[in-house]
Amino acid sequence: MIYNSDTLEREALLDCARRMCAAARTAPKAKGIDNIVTLVLTREDKDRVADAMERLSEPLGYKFFFRDAGNVRAAGALVLLGVREGQRGLNDGCRHCHFENCADCAVHNGVCVYDPMDLGIAIGSAVAVAADCRVDNRVLFSAGRAAMELKLMGDDVKMVMGIPLAVAGKSPFFDRKPKQ
Repeated sequence: MIYNSDTLEREALLDCARRMCAAARTAPKAKGIDNIVTLVLTREDKDRVADAMERLSEPLGYKFFFRDAGNVRAAGALVLLGVREGQRGLNDGCRHCHFENCADCAVHNGVCVYDPMDLGIAIGSAVAVAADCRVDNRVLFSAGRAAMELKLMGDDVKMVMGIPLAVAGKSPFFDRKPKQ
């Protein structure tokens, strides 16, 4: 059987995305509480995120969303990593959220500091896998913001980052020009 480069590269890209999701899942979490959510999009589903990025660009005043949408379109897949918010029960001894305890944080609709920290560690683990796979990638706040707007990960996921992936002769995610 003969396998051409397009087929092999597409399979390698999806295998890398799967491994990235596994790395995000197994990354260390505060108090062992796992609130990480993962999703992989390709083709039309990925392009829906790019469309949302372009729609959000002007009302948010973020021109870079439009530029980043081009990066998502150029990608073969988009890995989304998000986190559900919730307190860890460390209470008075913690106070990293700047509230008195976890209950006070919840009452004031605060964010437990460990949720974004866990998300950051998961992102680091995931992009390390992409680097090991030699798959081009870039972490994009803009893709995560658009995914939240589309509610792709559910209403309870409040922080999302997107990581477009590409197998190309030159990475489409660097040497980017700002959109005018």
